[in-house]
Parts: sequence; structure tokens; C-alpha cells
Amino acid sequence: MFAEIVFPLPFRNVFTYSVPKELAPLARIGVRAVVPFGKRILTGFIIGISDETGLKGKLKPVQDILDASPIFTQESLKFYEWISSYYLSSLGEALRNSVPYGLEVESKKKIASDKLFCQKLLAAEADKSSIRALVLKILSGQEMTTLSYLQKEVKKKNIYSLIRGLEKLGAITVLDELEKAKVSVKKVKHVKLALSADETYEAFPEIEKRSQKQLVILMELLAAKDDAVALSEILKKTNASKSSVDSLVEKGFLEVFDKEVERNYTETYNEQQRDLTLTGAQEAVRKEVACYIKDEKFQAFLLHGVTGSGKTQVYIEMSKAAHEIGKNVLILVPEISLTPQITSRLYNNFGDKVAVVHSRMSLGERCDTWRGIIAGKFTVVVGARSALFAPLDNIGLIVVDEEHDSSYKSNENVPKYQARDAAVIRGRISGCPVVLGSATPSVESMYNARQGKYRLLELKERVDEAKLPMIRLVNVSLERKKKQMESVFSKPLLHEIEKRLQKKEGVIILQNRRGFATQVYCEDCGEVETCENCSVPLVFHINRNILQCHYCGYYKPVPNACTHCGSLKIKYFGTGTQRVEDEISYYFPEARIERIDSDSIGKKGALGFILNNFRKGEVDILVGTQMVSKGLDFSNVTLVGVVAAETSLWLPDFRADERTFQLLTQVSGRAGRSKTEGEVLIQTQNDKHFVLQKVVENDYLSFYEREIEVREKMDYPPFSRLCLIEARDENQDNAKGAINDFYGHLQRYRNGLMITPPSEALIAKLKNNYRFHILIKSGRKADPGGAILRNAVLNSFISFNRESRFRNIRLFFDIDPQSII
Repeated sequence: MFAEIVFPLPFRNVFTYSVPKELAPLARIGVRAVVPFGKRILTGFIIGISDETGLKGKLKPVQDILDASPIFTQESLKFYEWISSYYLSSLGEALRNSVPYGLEVESKKKIASDKLFCQKLLAAEADKSSIRALVLKILSGQEMTTLSYLQKEVKKKNIYSLIRGLEKLGAITVLDELEKAKVSVKKVKHVKLALSADETYEAFPEIEKRSQKQLVILMELLAAKDDAVALSEILKKTNASKSSVDSLVEKGFLEVFDKEVERNYTETYNEQQRDLTLTGAQEAVRKEVACYIKDEKFQAFLLHGVTGSGKTQVYIEMSKAAHEIGKNVLILVPEISLTPQITSRLYNNFGDKVAVVHSRMSLGERCDTWRGIIAGKFTVVVGARSALFAPLDNIGLIVVDEEHDSSYKSNENVPKYQARDAAVIRGRISGCPVVLGSATPSVESMYNARQGKYRLLELKERVDEAKLPMIRLVNVSLERKKKQMESVFSKPLLHEIEKRLQKKEGVIILQNRRGFATQVYCEDCGEVETCENCSVPLVFHINRNILQCHYCGYYKPVPNACTHCGSLKIKYFGTGTQRVEDEISYYFPEARIERIDSDSIGKKGALGFILNNFRKGEVDILVGTQMVSKGLDFSNVTLVGVVAAETSLWLPDFRADERTFQLLTQVSGRAGRSKTEGEVLIQTQNDKHFVLQKVVENDYLSFYEREIEVREKMDYPPFSRLCLIEARDENQDNAKGAINDFYGHLQRYRNGLMITPPSEALIAKLKNNYRFHILIKSGRKADPGGAILRNAVLNSFISFNRESRFRNIRLFFDIDPQSII
């Protein structure tokens, strides 16, 4: 038997291995195999099995099979093949998403050094700044290190010949050690009675004479009625020591054994279940989708429902329709902030059949949830974009809530997929309907609906007789002239907050910037404190008294004087959520305030705890970033305040207007979700701006008509397909050289494409890497599927790797980028 295997590495080759007889029953498409690869041991994915091969010579054998059941099927393999083809990655890189982080097995090169010998070689080195000298300096200080650590410290990947030379001299020994998976099945010691209850009772008199603790342990286990109890639990309950248990084991009364336990993720937020009846409009939407669920037919729907129109309840009723015919459901939400509420409502309807998948879960919880999905324990999977790759089969419905949200786009890892678009493809392959829901659909999705590619469904009114909130713009420039500003707050906003606090109604305040002050600068020299690794200003965080970079995490203490000229005239500019929270607590000292941003909800369960308290009325004011704008459904919220409307409006990006409209409309929708009317106050520098006027009028269609006209004129999506190519390296000349070389190779395929010349990225340096960009446009009329664009990039990449002296510089391809910054 032979297995075709791909690896989660940036090359597109498929490798063939022989399968030993003892592993043949386990080897099948969809399982992971541990195999030798060069001088390493790697985990790969089996994508093909055959009884013969045309390859000559002896093939390397598979060493182990990691999965008892396939983690992907032939059907889902088609989905991963589409991901890799469309987003320009290898199939192995796409399949890496099918497995939670920490489950791979691979070998790591470890280096044992002779410290004294290395010190002598270092002393004899003429150039103390050379790569060899840097390596010897590290090896002189520690007996054991890894190759990857050395590469990172000397900032050079290709040091293999140097390492081989030192090994020949006897200065180091290179070891290949197999590293186990970072996470595995959790087993806990359990204890149970080894004898029957009658036999145990007969021994009580004798045991009571010798040890009262042993008797208490036996009584506790008798009360468990043949169930095994965790050893730690029994010791805690009885306040006994392990020696007491050991003694009972020796006497034959108890049996101690390892038992697998599941690490279940528990959501701290909960709601009581309510009996809800769908409105006529909701029922019409449910019926239309349910027909496709029943017939097991693919159709993409765009559900355009105003905020508070009950889209979540419609999703739940659609899921019930899928369950009625034995089908499973996949629900995607864009932010972790949406997970608690929708998860609680799904638990209320489907109980322990619901699995949650998102990044705040521990490695163990993610692993056990993943194994549970494969085993068929769950019928509803809900989570952020990574849930798209859950090993869920027999899918009858896919829902993408808040489909417009930019967090559905993966920007860091390869492949850089868009989960919303990929969900449509997964639905097509699975033969099930896909519902994209939003109060502010993306321009691309509405265009697809208008063109007939998606079917448009609408919910035009709120449920429970609730009305859309009244929205007011407050021009802070005019308010400042009238001396009606109190720091970052206008007096009208402060007045409305005070009114709500007196009525004991909920308030949400949006400021889409973290930290206290967004910039720290010197009045004398004008220099701004910037990150050492990124070309961005550092943000002042008052609670830790540090300046921090929100891109790479670098931080340093707040300087007492300007680090450029020594002046003491340091000023703090800009407003973050910490400052908003601090100033609100100054104006309303009795108010109970909580903040929701990625700084405040880092602790597990913190978000659910805050939302629970807000729902119960134990928190008066919720301050937050865009997290508070999405999906939160609280009937007691009657006021929403926006500190600055321009945070996203002024960004140099073609999607800036769309994002601003979506953000402000979404956060406005948090107010007035009951019979009590809601109000929204948006502070702005320009209250005449078209986008803001359409937010006030709650007029999505007028905004869309103007935006689609601008997009067509400028040839931006949905009228073109984009690919952003990025070269990045710690050496600026290398990054620049690579992007210029690649641009030269692209010129051979420029027919039908618009290719911008190479330029420095707007954020020129990020995480200590210099960045250069090329933007390629491909018209949808001439290239509807994007094949011309992708072929041009791939062919250019092949010739670049073959001919360029910068071939070692990594290039990143982003198809359909959400941002060009």
C-alpha cells in the first residue's frame, strides 16, 4: 500500500510513502501520518491511497498514523482544494486549518555545545560582529539550545553550513529529538470499589478500629453507587491523604485507574429561555430557507434585516428544521463578543449538542471539542471564522451572522481566506443552503444579491413593537466654540447619560481605540513616541503606566522626558477606551462602569461575566471598542453614545466609508430594543458628511447606491478582483529588492491586469519587518473567476523562485484583501 501525503508547508508537491502492513488498516484518506521528511520527522495529511506506484526506488515508510477516524472526507477535501487554489496556498497549508493547534508531531534539531571549546573559538574569531561569532557567543553561554533559537537570535535562517562546520570541529553535537504533540487526551486518576457493597459493609468493623479516614472514604464511594470518582475529589471531600487510599488498594477494597476526561468549555454568560413566536416576516424567511434544507439543495441567501429584527431567532428555527431531517448546522459569528449571547440561546434550544469553537478556549478544550465533533457528539457548531473548518459532516445549513464583518478575513496565516466567501463554497460542496445575515450587508454581498447570485431576504421591522432609535449628530467643533465640551464629551451627551442613569436604563459608549491616549509627543521637538519594531505610535495605557504597540505587543515604561530631545514637555494626544472610562467615572462617580476591549477581557470568562452583570442591571454603562457594536441584545439599553465618528472614516482605504457606515449603524442598533424608545448621539467633526447623514436616516439602500457607483467608477470590488502582494524582511534592501524583482516577473503576464508599481506599505515596518506592496486588479468581466489573476501571480512566483537572487525573501499573496494598508 502507498500513501500520497501533503505537508503544511509552502510548497505544492505531493509525496508518496510506503505503508507498513501493521499500519495498513489505519491508513486512509483524511488521517494524519507521521513520516520522515529529509532529516526531519513531520506530520502530514493522507490525500490518496493506492496499491501501486510508478515511482522507482525504495520509498520511505510511514512511521505512525495519528487518527483513528478521518478528520476530512473526500467531500471536504474538495473544499480544502478550493481554498488552496483560490487563496494561493499549498493544499497542506489549507488542511492545517482542519486540526487544532498543538496536535502535530515533528522533530526539532537541538544543539549540545562544548562551552569551553566554543569560548576558545570565539576568542580566535577576528570579526566579533560576524554571524559565526554571534553563534559562538550564544553557544559559549549555554550547553543546550535549538537551531530555531539560533536562527532567530542571529536573524539569519541559512546557518546550516556554519552548524555543520562547528559539528565537524567537535564544538557541538546536533541531535534530532522527536517532539510530542503539545496537547493530548487528558486522563485523571479515578477510584472505585473493588468489592460488592455487602462485602465492603462486612469489613466496616475491622476498618473502623484501624482508620477512621479509610472508613469515610469507603462510605463516600458506597454513596456513589458503583460510579468511579476522581481521586482528587474523594481526597478533598474526605480530607484524607493518598496513603489512606493506597492502604485500601493494598487490602483489595479499592481500585485506582486512569480515566479519560473531557475538557469542556463553559460559557459564563447565560440567559433564561423565552417562548418566542416568529412574526409573519420571520416565518416567511424561515419557510423559504427550510425548503432548501428539506430538499438538500444549495442556495446562497442574503438576509438583510434591520438591527433588532430577530435574525438570531430565525437562525435557531432554521436549525431546528435541519435537525428534523437529521442534519447538522454550522453557525459562524465574527467576534468572540457575539459568541456568549448566541451560544447561550443555542444551548437553551439544543442542549449539549452545541459545540463552541473560538480562540479563547484552551488547547485542551479545543482538542476535545474537535474530537467530539469527529465522533458525532455535536449537531450544532458555533464559533468564529476557524469554526468553518470544523470536521462536521452531514451539514444541512450554514449561517454566517454579521456577514459584512472584516474579522471574517484571515490576515495573518496562510492561506489568507475570507470565511464568508469560503462558507458559500462549503455549502455548495455540501449541498445545503447558506444564509448570510446582516443589518448592513457588505457592498459585495448586496451586489451579488442584486445580480441574482444570492437570493435576497428582508426583515424590515424590529420585533416586540420596538422602534429604530432616534439618531442625532453632535458637531464637536461647534460645541467647542460654544464652550459646550467637557474634555472629550459634549454637554448634550453627558446630559443624556445622566437622564438614563436616573431612570436606571442601560448606556453603551463606543470609542474604537484601545488604551488611554493614542499618541505621546513632545511639544518642543514634535517627535512622537513610536514602536521600535513597527512604524506606528505607541499607545499610553494608564492602568499599567506603559506605552504599548498594538501591532507587535512591544511596551516600555512611560518616559519622564522626551527620548529624542530630553524636554519635559510631554503631551498625551487622542482618546482611547481607558480615558473614556476614566472620564465618565469622574462625571458620574456613582455609576457602575465596565469596559469591553481586548485588554479588559483577556481573562477567560471575563466577557460573559461583564455581559451577565449588564443584563441584570448591575452595570450601568458599558464602554468599549467595536466589540460593543455587534450582536449585543439587551432590552434595557436606551442610549448609545459615539465619542468620535471619524476613527475609521479618515483611513486611506477604499472600504473606509463602508466600514464607518456599518460600525455606526450597528452600534446604533444596540439602543431601543424594547417598547422604550432608544436614542443615539454621535459626536463628529463634520455632521454634513454623506455617510453620517445616511446613518442618521438609517438608509442603507441610498448609501449602497452611492458606494456602488464610486466602486464602479474606480474599478474596485465587486467590479474587480484584487490581489495584494507583500514582500517583508528584517533587511529593508532585501524586501525592496524582492518586490522589485517580482514586479519585473509580473510584467510578462500584465495583459488584462492593472498592476501598481511597487511601493512602501502605509505601515512601512511591522513586527521588525520592512514591508513593500504591489496591488493587482483584474476586471470581473474579463476574468470572472479570477483565474487570469491567480495564474499570473503563480507563474510569476515560479519564475521568481527560479531566477531571482531574492528568492529566499518570503512573499505573501492576499486574494480579496479586506485592507490595503
